[in-house]
Amino acid sequence: MDERILIRPYAPGDADATIEIFLLAIREVSSKDYLPAQIKAWAQVEDRSLWAERRISRPAWIAEMDGRPVGFSDLTSDGCLDMMFVHPELQGLGIASRLLSRVEEEALKLGFRRIYTEASRTARPFFERRGFRLITKQIVEKRGQSLENFLMEKLYG
Repeated sequence: MDERILIRPYAPGDADATIEIFLLAIREVSSKDYLPAQIKAWAQVEDRSLWAERRISRPAWIAEMDGRPVGFSDLTSDGCLDMMFVHPELQGLGIASRLLSRVEEEALKLGFRRIYTEASRTARPFFERRGFRLITKQIVEKRGQSLENFLMEKLYG
């Protein structure tokens, strides 16, 4: 595990960095698993203030390396790991694993016995390696495009 990875709470000033990571990760990493029209429909943030409000309204974390945001994740009040994205240039360094560990710590602290996520085709193998099990395949609509994802969960205790 890379010791340069710092996990810290999300702060209001992190909105632009998280939007950039989100868009880059979809366009450069998920593009190998989805069609160009699907990527175009998915990789959009129409309301930056709504984005920022969602992140600040729940437990959320930033992964930093050398003081630079390189990934982020969050957890909703019902135990959903809603977002987890890592900068495309820094995939495979353990950033997502560190973020997931932090999400799991928080979930246990909050008394959750289960966390779940709607994993993309790209993210599914990562979550499987970390002990999540597939519940069902889903088709979600994004701006007129159908995208496949996977409802997955991990149980605790």
